[in-house]
Amino acid sequence: MAVDKLVEEYKRTHPKSGELHERAVKVFAADGTTHRVRIRSPYGPYITHAKGSKKWDVDGNEYIDYVMGHGSLILGHSHPVIVKAVQEQMAKGVHYGDNHELEVEWAELIQSVMPSAERVEFFACGQEANLIAIRLARIFSGRRKILRFVLNYHGWADELVLEPSTPGIVADEVKWIPYDLDRVEEELATGEYAILMTEGGGARMSGQIPLDFDFVRALPVLAHKYGTVWLLDEVVTGFRDTPGGFQSLVGVKPDLTSLGKCVAGGLGAGVLVGRADIMEVLSPKTPKNRQVIRTGTWNANPLTCAAGVAALKLYQDGEPQRKASELAAYLREKGNQVFKEKGIGGWLYGRSITHVYLGPFDFKPDETMPPTKDVDKIMRLETKVRLSHHLIQRGVSTMSARMFILSCVHTIEDIDQTIKALGDSLDAMIAEGTIS
Repeated sequence: MAVDKLVEEYKRTHPKSGELHERAVKVFAADGTTHRVRIRSPYGPYITHAKGSKKWDVDGNEYIDYVMGHGSLILGHSHPVIVKAVQEQMAKGVHYGDNHELEVEWAELIQSVMPSAERVEFFACGQEANLIAIRLARIFSGRRKILRFVLNYHGWADELVLEPSTPGIVADEVKWIPYDLDRVEEELATGEYAILMTEGGGARMSGQIPLDFDFVRALPVLAHKYGTVWLLDEVVTGFRDTPGGFQSLVGVKPDLTSLGKCVAGGLGAGVLVGRADIMEVLSPKTPKNRQVIRTGTWNANPLTCAAGVAALKLYQDGEPQRKASELAAYLREKGNQVFKEKGIGGWLYGRSITHVYLGPFDFKPDETMPPTKDVDKIMRLETKVRLSHHLIQRGVSTMSARMFILSCVHTIEDIDQTIKALGDSLDAMIAEGTIS
């Protein structure tokens, strides 16, 4: 069978990765992986090093990388400025257990490009920023409930998970609704919601299910009308679309914004920024009945701050974002030509994170993305997984072919090579009957 031939060829070209996988399944419960999206059949490649737009595995295979640290590496792998900053700080100390100048400089740099950042708080990851945002909103509003949009991802904690049917969660105060302004107003008008949470760009990695900009602009108006705090989750989009993030691109000012990924130049960090009056509950001067005491061993540790300062300085003029955006536009143009020439129902859409649509092609060819209402079609994964297997055998690494995450160090040559790999992969899939 064609499937078996593809798997067998992968095993033949990735024997050392197979050996490591056999060790991994004995220690990691998720089929030998440390993140759900790294689960692959029969197993994924084990990477040894990465530089720029490329990475290499233990078997010596080279890949053009479109995973890019799950979206955190708009500067590419091992950017020399980030490497230098981290090396120099490592020699000075990883963790002082006290205040230091770098944390102040990092926060000021964030404020300089993001006008909504009246106050800045650091955490170990973006999920932690979202969790504290809920608590702050509850205290500020005196309410408990959380309003969220379907399939928006804010983390894996109970009130942040993708769907209410997720096993083991307790999220009695959360209401999930579709992208519908009438429905948003209907819910907010009840006066029960402390916070309205929205993923920057749209659901799943900057908009696999895209958001209309006019829709986004209406949200703060409605939230403020009914006394609800509006959180824009820019863990993915922060500093990626523009220096000021997705909010700058759309022209909105959230009450609270969560940041991650790009904010620390590829190191692990989370940030919550927003209105001073909402974040005042973190002050020790706040009455005890309204005061939030929060800790975190790795909050603003010097090593992460050094990387964050270096990255923010590189982001300030918008050049990395511009380059990544231009390369992504070229990828979409050439990739969509391939789909059209081969008569396959497929489309590339998005921004510097370019999403892949495979399925019934019932929207206008001149549209830049599929209609938001077609959630089930957009989220269909089986054919994309198959495509990702073919792409990785041709030296192109993706997250299950759901998206291509661009950086400013990808090249036209990288894109051209990727387009050839895409065309060859689609030809192979047509031949084996896994796409039509």
